[in-house]
Amino acid sequence: MTISLVANKLEPKGIKLDKLEDTKIVRGTTLIKRGFAHMQKHGVIMDVTNVEQAQIAEDAGAVAVMVLDKLPYDVRKAGGVARTASVKVIQDIMDAVTIPIMAKCRIGHVWEAKVLEVTGVDMIDESEVLTPADEVSHIWKWDYTTPFVNGAKNLGEALRRIEEGCAMIRTKGEPGTGNVAEAVTHIKMVNNSIRHISSMYHGQDNQGLIKTARELNVSFQLVEETARLGRLPVVNFAAGGISTPADAAFLMNLGCDGVFVGSGIFKASDPSQRARSIVLATTYYDNPQIVMEAQKMVDEKNSMLGLDTKNLELKMQERGPSN
Repeated sequence: MTISLVANKLEPKGIKLDKLEDTKIVRGTTLIKRGFAHMQKHGVIMDVTNVEQAQIAEDAGAVAVMVLDKLPYDVRKAGGVARTASVKVIQDIMDAVTIPIMAKCRIGHVWEAKVLEVTGVDMIDESEVLTPADEVSHIWKWDYTTPFVNGAKNLGEALRRIEEGCAMIRTKGEPGTGNVAEAVTHIKMVNNSIRHISSMYHGQDNQGLIKTARELNVSFQLVEETARLGRLPVVNFAAGGISTPADAAFLMNLGCDGVFVGSGIFKASDPSQRARSIVLATTYYDNPQIVMEAQKMVDEKNSMLGLDTKNLELKMQERGPSN
């Protein structure tokens, strides 16, 4: 798939020019940021809190790890304010594994993001799992050299985050619950909206596309490109509530490019085996026989207990600015 450059801001601050002997090196371009996200496609990114978990993830075949202070399940239990992970923990994990390292910052917290960028992480997640720092605005991600991933529940949220400069979208789901229902709802909402605007595009209904762009508060060019592609112009992973190989295969077959998994692995009683099984099911999501073999690798008795998403005191998917 060709990497779309739609919504590319001209001369963003995040582009850096370096020189190695006689070779010019450019970092932070839209192509590089979105290209890095494309390199994770069809893979599993695992939430980790320490070196041991990161090593389990790498051994299981994860394409990257996402470092945070507490797993989403534990964030719910602890309450209070959830912040970005310790720099020392991030650096220890960077020294221990060879796969890409991502880390979460609070929504709108430009200085947590700057600290993570200087630390050298490969991608920053402006995440609703942590306590939002700004209830009005998300981070303007064009100002950063490091690529960002953002969550979205629907097409409007996804396109607005892309216009702000994010290089990857993850449908939010409801983190830390072990319940995949919200993730399924969100990817279906995004898919249905894209099908709707695609029908306008192929019917040459530019007025309908312009009206949609105004309703979603995004540019016409971004809506038109999404409609032409029949998918988001950046990589879209599923997240929130994935606990079993079948969960991962289900979301992949709904059109996701990969999955984020955290609590579903490391709050289970069999994290190593479960991590390997979810990677296997994600890779061979369209082969029921292999997904069945992956499902055999785990015992449901060892799964995290899970939470009913309808009766939660805290819905992380609703946190942050509404724009």
